[in-house]
Amino acid sequence: MIERVIVTGGAGFVGSAVVRFLLTDTACRVLNLDKLTYAANQVSVDAMQRMPRYTFVHGDINDRSLLRRLYAEFKPDLILHLAAESHVDRSIDELAAFVTTNVLGTFSQLDEAPQYWQGLTEGERDSFRFCHVSTDEVFGALGPTGVFDETSRYDPSSPYAASKAGSDHLARAWHRTYGLPVVLSNCCNNYGPYQFPEKLIPLVILKALHGEQIPVYGRGENVRDWLYVDDHARALWAIANAGHVGDTYMVGCRSERRNIDVVTTITRILDEMLPSNEGPRERLIQFVPDRPGHDFRYATCPDKITNTLGWQPRENFESGLRKTIEWYLQHRQWWELIWNGRYKGERFGLLNSSSLPRSLRAEAG
Repeated sequence: MIERVIVTGGAGFVGSAVVRFLLTDTACRVLNLDKLTYAANQVSVDAMQRMPRYTFVHGDINDRSLLRRLYAEFKPDLILHLAAESHVDRSIDELAAFVTTNVLGTFSQLDEAPQYWQGLTEGERDSFRFCHVSTDEVFGALGPTGVFDETSRYDPSSPYAASKAGSDHLARAWHRTYGLPVVLSNCCNNYGPYQFPEKLIPLVILKALHGEQIPVYGRGENVRDWLYVDDHARALWAIANAGHVGDTYMVGCRSERRNIDVVTTITRILDEMLPSNEGPRERLIQFVPDRPGHDFRYATCPDKITNTLGWQPRENFESGLRKTIEWYLQHRQWWELIWNGRYKGERFGLLNSSSLPRSLRAEAG
């Protein structure tokens, strides 16, 4: 039985959903370890702050002494590793941060975990799990047909995807070499409440609410599979409890949508919920130059997790999107602090000379 869980990155979008799930749907004690970078927000777990089963630690997953102390004092049965830099556009401009967090941060935890694990009793060792949470972007782009599954070949296109691919390989190696009981998951695009507004769905919602132009890359033909974030939290719990050690599980929803269809659906729902005096918000859509290395299509096959662990999403894309839009309309205080301060919808990853690797900047002038 899992009783004590360390969640890394638990003040981020997916991490906070996992923390809320664990504290409301299970009896676990939860330690949330988060560095509180730009996309993290403790307000996302505000409702949990007074719960005696919840502990927050402000810290870096690369801090070895901190990890060693937390493992020894908290004695986790499960480490849910979600801490990551995750925005593809930012990875083009800020590659070092992605390598430091996604690759080196994963290495730091994996390198400390075996000593902790070996020091447990036999029964505790048998029940301990290290769950490494990753993305379908590590597999690169699909054509018009086909899906990613657990046997798909790695072929990352972006610096973000490459950093996550590297962390996946490390996690597998620590299981095969040192026997650490690792399970992995690769999930499709998530959406839902508390998502930092640099990502497509919250960005479109906030741009539309402010009457600003809504940027759509290329012609909006790129396709993604979309999963409501609370369903992802439930999937991770299923994997942690019943997943086979050493295995990988694809987490998806079979909800493929073109980006342009996602955007027009959001504008339509917003017009229904909160009509604008200026007319339909679809008028705000503006096609902009595509981002470098933009994968055409992702699609995931969740058959393994469904058939072996009994998980399936509760929300379809339409129901989840309505819940998401309603949440942003009802929680202006949460996103206004971000929109008026840290981030106001500006674009990253334009591949100018300042975003090139240092070795290439001189050639670019």
